[in-house]
Amino acid sequence: MEPCRIGIIGGSGLYNMSDLTDRGELSIETPFGLPSDNIVTGNVGGRSVAFLARHGKGHRILPSELNFRANIYALKTLGVERILSASAVGSLKESLAPLDLVLPSQFIDRTFGRISTFFGSGIAAHVAFAHPICPDLQEHVYRAAQKAGVRASMGGTYVCMEGPAFSTIAESNLYRGWGADVIGMTNLQEAKLAREAEICYVTLALVTDYDCWHPEHESVTVDMVVANLVQNSRNAQAVIVQAIRDWSDMRNCTCGQALKNAIITDKAAIPSETKQKLDHIIGKYVS
Repeated sequence: MEPCRIGIIGGSGLYNMSDLTDRGELSIETPFGLPSDNIVTGNVGGRSVAFLARHGKGHRILPSELNFRANIYALKTLGVERILSASAVGSLKESLAPLDLVLPSQFIDRTFGRISTFFGSGIAAHVAFAHPICPDLQEHVYRAAQKAGVRASMGGTYVCMEGPAFSTIAESNLYRGWGADVIGMTNLQEAKLAREAEICYVTLALVTDYDCWHPEHESVTVDMVVANLVQNSRNAQAVIVQAIRDWSDMRNCTCGQALKNAIITDKAAIPSETKQKLDHIIGKYVS
């Protein structure tokens, strides 16, 4: 099977890619269990792509229940080098309106106890994460959004909250006071694990509504949010397809060497079982 260099993770509203041709489905068992669903493989613009519905078909998995390690590991085993991850978010700024696309550069972690590393079990590694988003991939997707006619904002901060309940007004105003731009429940753990797996990663944060801080929040109905989810799904697909059509196979960033100096454990001290378990992650550094 030809490696899928491009991975797409679809969030709320994006459960399928209609532009994906020559489809197949793979059930992949990882050392960390099963991913959210079967991975759909196919072609977009002549390029091999792997698509994963983050919450599973029918949206049956809560953010706190997601097996982030299995999701990223499964994509890694298919040869994925870049991930475009779509996520529904609330806006924390008046200037970021529903149906806008935000390409955040930073994260704030407000989750509790989620596993966001492949390491442990006899091996320690500490990757650099000051810049959690691949700048080259972010710029590429921004240009694609402009071509696709989707209003996009470059940069900003994504607050990753635990959920599944939304924020209180006090929390929402706290995050606004921190200067954050959008709030969601999923993408930080993906970004950390993608970095450990040496995969370029970008978040496509799709604004569905203003968070509860907004004076007109009470006038927002479920029907309005669902309609925005549907339109955001269309926008996300248009941007992703354009990004793939404009793809460059050259990786000029440092994401592909994130583990080069990050593994602290003496190679001789790493248990053989752990080496085998993480082979797709550490194989080129630890034999």
